Amino acid sequence: MSISPPEPRLGTRVHVQRVGSFLSNMVMPNIGAFIAWGLLTALFIEKGWITSLTGDLFGKHSWVAHIGGWGDYAHGGIVGPTITYLLPILIGYTGGRIVYDTRGAVVGAIATMGVIAGTDVPMFLGAMIMGPVAGWVIKRLDGLWEGRIRPGFEMLVDNFSAGIAGAVLATGGFFGVGPVVSAFSRAAGNVVNFLVDHGLLPLTSIFIEPAKVLFLNNAVNHGVLTPLGTTQAAQNGKSILFLLEANPGPGLGLLIAFWMFGKGMAKSSAPGAAIIHFIGGIHEVYFPYVLMKPKLILAAIAGGMVGVFVNVVFGSGLRAPAAPGSIISVYAQTASGSYIGVTLSVLGAAGVSFLVAAVLLKTDKSSGELDLAQATATMESMKGKRSVAAAALLGAPGGSAAVPAISRIVFACDAGMGSSAMGASVLRKKIRDAGFGEVTVVNKAISNLTDTYDLVVSHRDLTDRARTKTPSALHVSVEDFMNSPQYGEIVALLTRTDDPVPEPDAAAPEPSTDVLPLDSIVLAGAADTSADAITEAGELLLAAGAVDRSYIPAMHERERLTTTYMGNGLAIPHGTNEAKSSIHRAGLSVVRYARPIDWHGKPVEFVIGIAGAGDDHLALLNRIAQVFIDEEQVRRLQAASTQAEIKQVLDARA
Repeated sequence: MSISPPEPRLGTRVHVQRVGSFLSNMVMPNIGAFIAWGLLTALFIEKGWITSLTGDLFGKHSWVAHIGGWGDYAHGGIVGPTITYLLPILIGYTGGRIVYDTRGAVVGAIATMGVIAGTDVPMFLGAMIMGPVAGWVIKRLDGLWEGRIRPGFEMLVDNFSAGIAGAVLATGGFFGVGPVVSAFSRAAGNVVNFLVDHGLLPLTSIFIEPAKVLFLNNAVNHGVLTPLGTTQAAQNGKSILFLLEANPGPGLGLLIAFWMFGKGMAKSSAPGAAIIHFIGGIHEVYFPYVLMKPKLILAAIAGGMVGVFVNVVFGSGLRAPAAPGSIISVYAQTASGSYIGVTLSVLGAAGVSFLVAAVLLKTDKSSGELDLAQATATMESMKGKRSVAAAALLGAPGGSAAVPAISRIVFACDAGMGSSAMGASVLRKKIRDAGFGEVTVVNKAISNLTDTYDLVVSHRDLTDRARTKTPSALHVSVEDFMNSPQYGEIVALLTRTDDPVPEPDAAAPEPSTDVLPLDSIVLAGAADTSADAITEAGELLLAAGAVDRSYIPAMHERERLTTTYMGNGLAIPHGTNEAKSSIHRAGLSVVRYARPIDWHGKPVEFVIGIAGAGDDHLALLNRIAQVFIDEEQVRRLQAASTQAEIKQVLDARA
């Protein structure tokens, strides 16, 4: 097992970035719902597109009024309930899920309902508070009685604990959090109105533009501007706040200036960056250009201030957040009557940003080519993960992008202790045999993945789930865990990367002597089907005292989710991640079959049951993986006549 070095002390900026990323992770998965609400608002409110285009054709008695919730249907429709209930509940659900998966999500949604009912404004800030808090609370409660519940009562305790916790949190949100957040929202709204009324709103760019480059934009945008803007849009049909950070004009002007007056790689890559930024909406591609010449932040600030000023003058705004910050997203959310103002704000911001950046670049006295690669590395360090878009701009000549450096690989499966442990062992050996000893290969449950890995390997049925947890990583899907051809491709990929950053790797733990007792080895299994074989392996674990009986059904459930067939005649059935409370200690069982069992169309001669608790079994799994990729060792297992011979082959020190 690889052991990561102790995490260094983090500065205030990094903590704020993490908070911003967390807030962003609650909002971004639900942007589709915001867009749907924006379209419903644009089409069906009393001054929406349909009524504006058709005049009196659709009046207060029409189906349009019914959907929009106006006229004779002032208390019905879709628009109002969507922003009042659906969007905050989705945010609360997502926040709870981030903290504690599905149970956290459900309790988070219940708690969010409390703050919604306790206020008269859209409760986005309340949802951002109650969702994660609820997830944390139910996670702590589950930890209090983990392993102490008698078999057969787990579902009863789980359901009642979630229900009781949700009810208590909803009540607390109704009487406590809701009124406080409502008061804060009104106060913040008054501040915004003051800035608008006194012509001071453009000054916000002095803070927002540097915050974007320092990756504090998520904390500002999704923590403050999106909730306040949504509240304004619910009342007025639009909000200028959605354009304070999302306006692509400042970045576009700066990149055009680099295209015309820059040097070296910065000049050649600027046109591509401008397209990615303006059309793709990925604003971070221009951050390295500012970081390598920090004074250019003045161009972004000037452009941002002009853009905000134009929107203030024209009273323009968006109906919902523009995410990503593409000009396409901006126009898709532009409110009726705001197209001229929004267009001029983008053009004005781009023009002023270009002029200021051009002057700064032309008067710059520094010699030599600008180090865009170093600036990009600085940006990625602040961001905390690789920027795929920025890496693409630094590709090799001829348009082929360089392969990002790969130093951290994770093999992911449902539980993180069986298939992934053996797959990681095989891949780790291949990588080290190829001379890449500094590359770490670890195994984890998908639910425990973080977006800090360079490459993720998973079974093809699980890749989509893994991708949601690690969107910045490269993903490789496999089917045969023992001899997957993709392992060779991964090794070949490593030869194309730049110098990987080494990470300390601890020696594998010594296998515990009682992980595989002789009584848990059967030379001639009695099962005829894969289901019976799973039960047979599970009964051996039960007899050894490694698990409760409830672990065996969890082994069958795991098989229904994803096959545990590993290749080379081996299957390793084990329980789901949720069944870890049924494990008393780490244990393995081995069953050999004279007549291969049909395992979802693949022949299996050896079934190894796994109960993974801690790291005791990992060294033995590592050895088993090495055995089953060695034909000679497999023949030794097939020819073994005693349990001790089987154990000797599997438990030998590598």
